[in-house]
Amino acid sequence: MNAAWQPVRARLSERRWHFQQGPIDLVIGAEGERAACEAAHEACWAHFASVLITLVSELPALRRALPSAGRPPEVSGPVAQRMVAACLPHAQQGLFITAMAAVAGSVADHLIRCYRRPGVQRAYINNGGDIALHLEPGESWRAGVVGNVNAPALDAGLVVPAESGLRGIATSGWRGRSLSLGIADSVTVVARDAATADAAATIIANHVDVADAAIERRPASEVRDQSDLGDLPVTVAVGALAPASIDNALANGLACARELVSRGLIGHALLNLAGRWAQTGDGFAPIDQRPSPGRSTLMRAA
Repeated sequence: MNAAWQPVRARLSERRWHFQQGPIDLVIGAEGERAACEAAHEACWAHFASVLITLVSELPALRRALPSAGRPPEVSGPVAQRMVAACLPHAQQGLFITAMAAVAGSVADHLIRCYRRPGVQRAYINNGGDIALHLEPGESWRAGVVGNVNAPALDAGLVVPAESGLRGIATSGWRGRSLSLGIADSVTVVARDAATADAAATIIANHVDVADAAIERRPASEVRDQSDLGDLPVTVAVGALAPASIDNALANGLACARELVSRGLIGHALLNLAGRWAQTGDGFAPIDQRPSPGRSTLMRAA
């Protein structure tokens, strides 16, 4: 591991911290009794120091495609085990996926445990957009959705109540920091934990796809050194798509998302492509119900 990658932290406000080490970049918030929240932050910091070095030691196994049958890779670290468990259900359906598809969510899930203590009413760990939640009974969490990171705006929102049992939110797409096989500008998923949401968002985003000359792809190995996707073609640019292409790509992604809902793997999914929106149910709502120039309203998938 790079010797310069030492863990650092900075207090952002009375309730929020920033933890960073190498590629792991966390914004953490907690509410409740001050002493309990401070103790939780210190426990989280103590656990954070070992996360990256443990992950790096198991990277070769985590970067390999998970098998559709037979024994999954043997990993010992708690974050690595969460990664494999979250991704394996997709591999068992014959889909290509590596455990790295759930790395950000798994890190957030591993550390949110520090906040499950008396006195902490609610907390979140945001790892680059993949979020793990702690909610005491009666609490809820409100989140906003940005559909296009290149033109950031609050496009939709959702409320996650404690009673839902959902504790993870993740977003994937070709415009994000990870590579994608599909063309979704964004796919946001809410699930029982962040690792599950992370893996599912990756899979659904891969399915938001269609054949169109406006799409540019390159082998993942040419785009990023040591990519876990090898030579698979990943999206590097999306030009002006034909309306039929947009509709077909969204339909492909929605079919995948609805199947994951039916299997109980996710609660909700929201898909965005070229200003068009669709979702699997009623989990999301538009930030502004009034249509505005250049921005479509949210569509509900049947």
